[in-house]
Amino acid sequence: MRVIRLTLAYDGTGFRGWARQRDPDVRTVEGSLVGVLSRIARHDVRVSVAGRTDAGVHARGQVASFLTSSRLAPSRLQAATNAALAPEIVVVDARDAREGFDARFAATERGYRYGIDTAPVADPFTARYVWHRPAEMSIDRMRAAARHLVGEHDFTSFCRHPGPGKPTVRDVRRISVARAGSIISIRFDANAFLHQMVRALTGTLVAVGEGKVDPGSIPSILAAADRSAARGVAPPPGLPLERVVYGRRERR
Repeated sequence: MRVIRLTLAYDGTGFRGWARQRDPDVRTVEGSLVGVLSRIARHDVRVSVAGRTDAGVHARGQVASFLTSSRLAPSRLQAATNAALAPEIVVVDARDAREGFDARFAATERGYRYGIDTAPVADPFTARYVWHRPAEMSIDRMRAAARHLVGEHDFTSFCRHPGPGKPTVRDVRRISVARAGSIISIRFDANAFLHQMVRALTGTLVAVGEGKVDPGSIPSILAAADRSAARGVAPPPGLPLERVVYGRRERR
C-alpha cells in the first residue's frame, strides 16, 4: 500500500462543508473527492484531512492523504481527479508520501485568512470570497485585541459546542491584521482550531474595530469560557484555509 498526499484548493460555496454525510444527497467536499478517487483507484478510498472546513468555507492549501494499492502515478491521478472535479475542487499537487504519513495527525500548524470588504457597495466578482461589511473599522484597535489572543489559551468562548470532555486549549501563534484598499485581511496561524473558532474570533475582532467592544476586554472574554461572552460569528464566505505546515521548515 502507498500513501498519496494531495494539496487541494476548493470553492466551498456549493458544499455543506468538508465532512461526508450519511445522506448521499448532501453535497460535501470529502464525499465528492472520495467518490472520484475510489473510481480512479478502483477500490474504496478513505481520506484523512488537515482541516475539516465548515459549510461554505473555502481552501487554497488544504492537505489530504489516503492509502491506495493503485500503481497509478500521482500526476495521472491528479489529472484524472481534476478532469472530474475542477474548477470547484482542484488537486494542486499530488505526490507519494512517506509510510505512515497522515495529513491530519502529522500537521503542526494551520493557517487561515479572513477577508472583509468595507466598500460601500459589494463587488459581484469577489462577493463569494469576502464578508461585505461597509463600516469604519480601526485596524489599531483590532491589532491591540489580537495581541491578547496570541498564545496558549482556552478558547471555549470562541467555539461552537466543543462537547463534554473535549480539549479546548489551542496555541495561537500569530494573528495579523492588514488593510489593502477596502479589504481588511486577518490571518490566523495556530497548531489547530476548534469548530467555528476562526469565524468567532473574526466576529469579535470586527466588533472591536467598530468600537463596540473594548480591546482590553479580550482577556476577560477568554477567562469566561462561555460562548455568550464573545460577539457573533462571521459568515463563511470570507474564510479560506490558506496553508498547512508539516515540521518547522515546510511552508505549503
